[in-house]
Amino acid sequence: MHIVIVDSSRVVLRIVAGMLEPRGHVVSQFTDSNEALTYVAENPKVRALITSLEVRPLSGLELCWSARLLAESSRPLSIIAMSSARNARNLAEALDSGADDFIDKPPGAEELQARLRAAERLTTLQGELIRLAETDPLTGLLNRRAFLQRTREAAQKARSFGQICAVILDIDHFKRINDEHGHDVGDLAIKAVSGLIEGEGIAGRLGGEEFALVLPGHSLTQAEAVASRLRLNASDLRIRSPKGPVRLTCSFGVSEWSEGETVEGLLKRADIALYEAKTTGRNRVVSAMTDLVLSRAG
Repeated sequence: MHIVIVDSSRVVLRIVAGMLEPRGHVVSQFTDSNEALTYVAENPKVRALITSLEVRPLSGLELCWSARLLAESSRPLSIIAMSSARNARNLAEALDSGADDFIDKPPGAEELQARLRAAERLTTLQGELIRLAETDPLTGLLNRRAFLQRTREAAQKARSFGQICAVILDIDHFKRINDEHGHDVGDLAIKAVSGLIEGEGIAGRLGGEEFALVLPGHSLTQAEAVASRLRLNASDLRIRSPKGPVRLTCSFGVSEWSEGETVEGLLKRADIALYEAKTTGRNRVVSAMTDLVLSRAG
């Protein structure tokens, strides 16, 4: 487990790290609580934060609170407060500030290991609950809610650091596939298409046969190239059915982030472009400009 330890004393840090590292834990040590919080924010693989209440510039209680707000429901994180002054008030304040547990400082080796085993069970359960809440059960992609949340986070970064594009796609004549071959084959088609976009960027299933892909750091030209490659890959798919292999095609709408735009606006323009692709022949990529939808044949 990746653990962050925060204490003003480097001696305490060495003692605690010396108990953990031989057990295979990855330990990151900080005397500055602000630096520790930034590190936890930037490293989602951190699963446990152990902080003394006597730290600066953020107090231990403030660090517990900030870390809990950071994690919220989006990532598993166990927070353990420690203090040399163990009393009912400190314990209550730590738990009320977002800590999951409280230990003496410096902790005993056996107690620390036991509490970390409990923390690992907790974060494993949290991770599974988050996965279930965010994942489309058929495809394993992000569901609509999680996709929109990740897209908003990416758009927030794009405001300061660069470009972002959206691609919305769906399977052409999907109802025909279901009607002629059955819903089991339709599900196979949905899973096959989801496999094409998985790993390309922020990928989600919006519902039915419609998917979305957000590409941080991509220009419109680069996003068009991704969509064109995916279109060709989709046309190469062969879906098994009792009647023989089923072929399919997909249509794509692409939009590029513009300054001051909302996430909803970015996705809406991609959706308009997708509609244009569907009404002008299907199996093609259409790009939405800010004031104009340009049709691009596949």
